[in-house]
Amino acid sequence: MKGKKFMAFMAMAAVTVGLMTGCGGSGSGGSNSSSSAAGGSAAGTASEGGTAQTVSTDGSTSMEKVIGFLSEAYMEENGDVKVTYNPTGSSAGIQAVSEGRCDIGLSSRDLKDEEKTDLDETVVAIDGIGIIVHPDNAVSDLTIEQVGKIYTGEIKNWKELGGEDAPIVCIGREAASGTRDGFEEITGTADKCKYAQELTSTGDVVQTVSGNPNAIGYASVASVNDSVKALSIEGVAPDTETIQNGKYKIQRNFVLVTKKDTALSEAAQAFFDFATSSEADDLITQAGAVPIKR
Repeated sequence: MKGKKFMAFMAMAAVTVGLMTGCGGSGSGGSNSSSSAAGGSAAGTASEGGTAQTVSTDGSTSMEKVIGFLSEAYMEENGDVKVTYNPTGSSAGIQAVSEGRCDIGLSSRDLKDEEKTDLDETVVAIDGIGIIVHPDNAVSDLTIEQVGKIYTGEIKNWKELGGEDAPIVCIGREAASGTRDGFEEITGTADKCKYAQELTSTGDVVQTVSGNPNAIGYASVASVNDSVKALSIEGVAPDTETIQNGKYKIQRNFVLVTKKDTALSEAAQAFFDFATSSEADDLITQAGAVPIKR
């Protein structure tokens, strides 16, 4: 998906979000069955003065790029459908679909047991988070515990890990970053990290680490290039296969959340089916996530 088209979509989405109240759609969530039933959510009804149908999504800010790429591609092929996105956070999105304020909730965590009583979850993609260092760094493997201790300041020098006698420089994302949320949740470092720099994009993190032999950072695996070295975690290197089979541990699911026993509108069901099909795999990869194993 071309960058200019994506930026245009996100600009449109921002306007849409700004005009929305709650989830921005009047329809209820629905089941993730492959066939839609009559009486689906009201969000798929015709818009004022036209025939466009709206599919409303609400939730995880970490899924912004994934839902953006999927929505843009779907709308390009289905001009009578408008897919909206309200970036409220995973828990808010789960609540929104539970209360019938949107068609599909977006969550960057699995549902809790109590949430599964009324809701269904479908993993649409996996977010693999790579731990990166400068290519000249002698360290090649860490445990999740060691990564956590590095970022909380308990481990301060690379020599403690078999590297050079040099201070560790921790690079991370800004407080609003979904990647940061995922990293800190998995490593148990939420509100404990001691960052030397907090940067506003994955590209900035990769570039900064590539220019500092003592730096460590984290970034979506799909964004890691040869300018940095991705560390193995507990003996497992991050790649599509190890993320898909769960052997690489610094990862989390991107989930579509729907309401049990309630049919999606025809438009919402069609978008759901597209997003969870193999047709969406390349788009998910372009968005920086890993497609599920099929």
